[in-house]
Amino acid sequence: MRVENKKGDKIFFYMDLGRGSNQRASTGIFIYKHPKTQLQRSHNKEALQLLDVKKSQAIIEQQAIGTPFIPKHKYKENFLDFYEEYVNNHKLNDNRHLPCSFTKFKEFIGKDSIAPIDITEDFCKRFRKYLLGCLTGETPQNYFARFKWVVYAATKEKYFIDNPTENVSALANPSTELKDVVEAEDYFALLNTPSHNEEVSQAFIFCLYTGLRWIDVSKMKWADIKADTLTTRIIQSKTGRPVILTLHPIAQRILEAQRRKAGLYDTPTELVFALPTANGANKMLGVWAIDAGLNKKITWSCARLSFSILLQDKNVDDATVAYLLGHTTTKQVNRTYKRHRPKDQRETIQKLPSPEF
Repeated sequence: MRVENKKGDKIFFYMDLGRGSNQRASTGIFIYKHPKTQLQRSHNKEALQLLDVKKSQAIIEQQAIGTPFIPKHKYKENFLDFYEEYVNNHKLNDNRHLPCSFTKFKEFIGKDSIAPIDITEDFCKRFRKYLLGCLTGETPQNYFARFKWVVYAATKEKYFIDNPTENVSALANPSTELKDVVEAEDYFALLNTPSHNEEVSQAFIFCLYTGLRWIDVSKMKWADIKADTLTTRIIQSKTGRPVILTLHPIAQRILEAQRRKAGLYDTPTELVFALPTANGANKMLGVWAIDAGLNKKITWSCARLSFSILLQDKNVDDATVAYLLGHTTTKQVNRTYKRHRPKDQRETIQKLPSPEF
């Protein structure tokens, strides 16, 4: 369908697929009604050629409705391109599950391209098995769930006749090893023990008093700190807003020491802690724990677990603990961030009734 503009010097083209809503979509193509220059005449020639292509594509799309045929121009031949585009359009700040699922998917296929036709139900089961083999906890479940999002979106876009992941559930891989808890007395032991890397020790203590993850504290900037509060990188999924933490006096003192040491007052984009890699930091924590006399395997994840448990020991309700950890429900607190064994078994047993002897 041809429509002249108000000035009458250009003609715009629209698709005419019927009289219903959105059935007269603009093609985005126009020609000059009376071309006056060679440039305008060349424009008209190329625009009409492009219009013919779009008309052909529209006819094929209409004829393919109700059939399993997918016009080639409607989809990316390399499913990795669709996956990457989906990640870029849907990823959330500091939520790594979606981009990490894409990284693991590329590792799994081990090549630069894969056709949608190769992604079958059996292929999806093998990808799930791969995730369960190299990841622990809820990570494989979260990554596969994001993969299912992508495949579902691709199915809606007619890449697949039937969703190949529909009958393939996302599964977790629970760790059989219980993490050690940094108890109150361990806090004091660590605080009174010099470490071989002060940045690591101060950042870890900071996490013990805030419940931050490694990824949170390693990327924390001075702009996140305002007076006695911290705007975390943890985003609440229901509100879309970050969790705001009121800082414990010890956490505040650590920040004051870091600010004095680095001389940072007007550099909000600077990192608060200059930390090594996660693996390197965990090795340093292990040495520091031994120096402090702790007969425990201390890793960075122990800080978040201990933060939750010690608050629960003081009868802080689960909903509050969940909020401070950045969760919208108490599910994770009740399942993961709780005591799985008593702190003092002897003291617990003594609570049973006992006759006088």
